[in-house]
Amino acid sequence: MTASIYDFEAQPMSGPPVPLSQYRGKVLLIVNTASACGFTPQFAGLEELHKQYAARGLVVLGFPCNQFGHQDPGSNEEIASFCQLNYGVSFPMMAKIDVNGADATPLYRWLTAEAPGLLGSKAIKWNFTKFLVGRDGRVVRRYAPQDTPQKLAGDIEAALAA
Repeated sequence: MTASIYDFEAQPMSGPPVPLSQYRGKVLLIVNTASACGFTPQFAGLEELHKQYAARGLVVLGFPCNQFGHQDPGSNEEIASFCQLNYGVSFPMMAKIDVNGADATPLYRWLTAEAPGLLGSKAIKWNFTKFLVGRDGRVVRRYAPQDTPQKLAGDIEAALAA
């Protein structure tokens, strides 16, 4: 039984895996992203949250995923370049992953078990599903793709103050 997010690691776009324990005491906003989705402009809002709250302890982590409408088919390098060029993304972007199914990463299996979606569904329904994780490493809340980053500001501020 995994106790917190700190028991996982993530694979950055390049380099060795990163233990999420390095973010202990921070508030995390974890998002499965895509470069060619109707919600892709949310990268701008995620970057705004990153800039606004990073000094207070927020870390936004993007996890590209190609499982929904094949909307992120590029290589990790292409995805990183797209995010940087089009949205000025400076928050950490991880390597492309699966969030559903047999090949779903352990991190996403844990996130969806901790914070099921509508009607108890564990599956991620689409790109830009967001998970807010508190300073204690526990999931605070899950947000639907249509929940804009700006709508999360109040919950982020509450988590940062906790």
